[in-house]
Amino acid sequence: MASRTDSARTDVSSGNSRVSRRLWLASSAAALGTTLIPGTSASPLTAAAPPVRDGRSFMKLSLAAYSFNRSLPRNWPKPRSGNPTMSLLDFIDFCAAQDLDACELTSYYFPADVTNEYLMTIKNRTFRLGLDISGTAIGNDFCLPDGPDREFQLEMTRKWIDYAALMGAPVIRIFAGKVPKGETEEVALDRCVAGINQSLEYAATKGVVLALENHGGITATPEQLLRIVERVDETPWFGINFDSGNFRTDDPYGDLEKIAPYAVNAQVKVAITSGGQKQEADLSRIVGILQDAGYRGYLVLEYEEREDPREEIPRYLEELRKLTA
Repeated sequence: MASRTDSARTDVSSGNSRVSRRLWLASSAAALGTTLIPGTSASPLTAAAPPVRDGRSFMKLSLAAYSFNRSLPRNWPKPRSGNPTMSLLDFIDFCAAQDLDACELTSYYFPADVTNEYLMTIKNRTFRLGLDISGTAIGNDFCLPDGPDREFQLEMTRKWIDYAALMGAPVIRIFAGKVPKGETEEVALDRCVAGINQSLEYAATKGVVLALENHGGITATPEQLLRIVERVDETPWFGINFDSGNFRTDDPYGDLEKIAPYAVNAQVKVAITSGGQKQEADLSRIVGILQDAGYRGYLVLEYEEREDPREEIPRYLEELRKLTA
């Protein structure tokens, strides 16, 4: 006879009578002996039921515009000085020259005044070059208290949901934020969850997924990240952005395994930090973690090293092609 947990897994994987988040959490904890999060009664470190996937793992390659952060003009959320040597259109051309499936057009490099005409120029350029727009990203902070700064964050998120929908970008990488000075993480977590839920209501009307990234602050560990995920309203328009380089823990690969089942977007970096030491990432192991989790979607290379990205990116893309073939 199948156990309660086996039945729950069957429902999740088949898509039939998808189990509620609470049942999945409770059954996983009971069967696996998963550690409970302090201060909760039935919230194991596995969070919401993973997204339903059909078939084997499948990945399409993309490149994040942040890989050319030193070369691109930065306008969001505030302009920075400098002499950019590259435009977002140049970046799109570079992605096409690499025969990529897609490009991630990070919000920071769009004009300060984003017009419909500019968005249509981007959409037409990517289409003519045979590229998908795998997504975009915003540098939001949902931990801020009520007031003008928080309203700015929420309005910025809504604007970028609109922009993503117009361009045909299926997902936006969002951040949680950090604990404001003098406050507790619990208060910040409450605000973060409220901000995500509020934004998801709007994102659902535009057909855009919001992917919460493991990006320091109150998402510095898988435990912190999954505490947020567990409290977000159940919706098909939310998931995790798996970033292979952002856990700076003693066992980053093990921590990535914990969040991989919930990934709706995935980024890979060529370096990883383990036990305080930065080292070259094991790309084979990272791709394997995603494959074992059944991930289907874009695999986005985000190159952040000092070397010239034009020289280094092609060889890493070649390695990723072999690993995902």
